[in-house]
Amino acid sequence: MDRIAILKIDELNENNLGNDFYANTIPNHLISNHSRIEKPHKHNFYATILFTKGTGVHEIDFSVYDVRPGSVFLLAPGQTHSWELSEDIDGFIFFHTQEFFDMVFVRERIREYPIYTSVYHSSAIYISGSFLQHISQLFEQILLEYKSSQWKKHQLILNISSQLYIELNRFAIAEEDFPSAHFSQYNFRFLEFEDLLETHFLKVKSPAQYADWLHITPKHLNRITRSLVNKTTTDIILERVVLEAKRMLIYTGKSFNEIASLLGYEDYSYFSKLFKKRSGETPRDFLKRYE
Repeated sequence: MDRIAILKIDELNENNLGNDFYANTIPNHLISNHSRIEKPHKHNFYATILFTKGTGVHEIDFSVYDVRPGSVFLLAPGQTHSWELSEDIDGFIFFHTQEFFDMVFVRERIREYPIYTSVYHSSAIYISGSFLQHISQLFEQILLEYKSSQWKKHQLILNISSQLYIELNRFAIAEEDFPSAHFSQYNFRFLEFEDLLETHFLKVKSPAQYADWLHITPKHLNRITRSLVNKTTTDIILERVVLEAKRMLIYTGKSFNEIASLLGYEDYSYFSKLFKKRSGETPRDFLKRYE
């Protein structure tokens, strides 16, 4: 099956931190990796991006965000993104693997930070004023340390990155309607559900099966999803299917029937109706908007 290109961190890294971390200014990143990033692509790593100058649009899994000074984007592995940027664009970018973070902070995981707890949270944060200046300085410190050969640079980069994540997440929690009730006790289960869904959604569409794998009842799983993202378990499963269908329609060149079959639907007519119900348009109408 043809797939969207997946950018790997070891294709970018020319630094002695191995294949776990990469940092650059946005202009240098665009110049150095033009051939790899000119088309929509996924990452196998976490990406954090700050724009300090210029304008544009950034599309992440078919959600379109404005790019302007103070735009911060946090992308998890597997998200498809592309952008159109003005010539005067500037800012900072860093990438790291999940292992880079999780192997040191043994009592917490990067995915447990609120901004990464679910694909349903916005990938964009807009900051300004003194907070923008402060966050810019943290990005600058990360880049300077990345380019250095100082003692324990890996540890210092990790500490600055962790501080940056904490402060951005605090800002996001204050600005957005992040769920608070039941957050700590439901969050871990929801992460497990999303991990299972990512592995099995092509073949398994049954909420009961996911609940069984999690050793809870379907009713309880539904309670968790409604509490955290105000969607049913079925909603989440089918939205993940439709997201993959959109990716395939745009990026693989597969026929409508082939895509339906790859997603587990032998009856294209049924799949087309499901797609329209979930996205508001047929697969053909959706594709026309990207031709």
